[in-house]
Amino acid sequence: MTKGKGEKSSINLPDASTDKLARRAGIVYLAYIVFIASSGIMQGRLVAWNDLAATAHNIQQSIMLFRVAFLAEIVATMLFLCATWSYYVLLKPVGKNLALLLVLLNLAGVAVECSSRIVNFGALKCLTDTDLARGFTADQMQAMAMLLLRVGGSGMAVANLFYGAWLFPFGWLVWKSGFIPRFWGVLLIADCLCLWICFVQWCLFPNYENWTYPLFPVMFVAEVGTALWLVIKGAQRNHLQPATPDH
Repeated sequence: MTKGKGEKSSINLPDASTDKLARRAGIVYLAYIVFIASSGIMQGRLVAWNDLAATAHNIQQSIMLFRVAFLAEIVATMLFLCATWSYYVLLKPVGKNLALLLVLLNLAGVAVECSSRIVNFGALKCLTDTDLARGFTADQMQAMAMLLLRVGGSGMAVANLFYGAWLFPFGWLVWKSGFIPRFWGVLLIADCLCLWICFVQWCLFPNYENWTYPLFPVMFVAEVGTALWLVIKGAQRNHLQPATPDH
């Protein structure tokens, strides 16, 4: 039967509204990925984790690059929250409690990430603030800068615990809603498990980071693929399945 103009879809939103929300969520999430990846690339050019002097030299010679990397990551967290809001609005009719849970987990992750980046920013202060330099030797300032960078990196590892956790309710709601192929919901749940494995590896086996490298393609395909599907396909009518809302 053909739906009337005012008839709602199976997830309790008009088809046009569902499609618009899905595309908006995908666009914002892709923008987040671009900003966070750009920040990581810029930071990677500056930090040599096993060389204090080289890291200090790189930062001192590329102060603006360090600041731009910091700005890009903070903007990325704002985009991430906007994407989270879009996903919440889109998926709330499918499962209100789980949709709220994914928002809360993301808020926790963003809070930890922003705190970690502020700690990282302290490294720039150590290496460029002339007032601080009067009280410490150059070697001490380099060591302090590296300490702040490493502590900030540890904070980001903790944030990944929450960034992994939100993908479970997200994947489950995507699978249940059926507004895109359910394969993506399964892949998002797998992404959650991959991030948890990375967190456990960081906690218990910090010298074996290479163990987690095979998981990266799964995480990349899950998040980028889902966002691209939403942007290109939207919430297609032929994928909408009957869903019983969670109360």
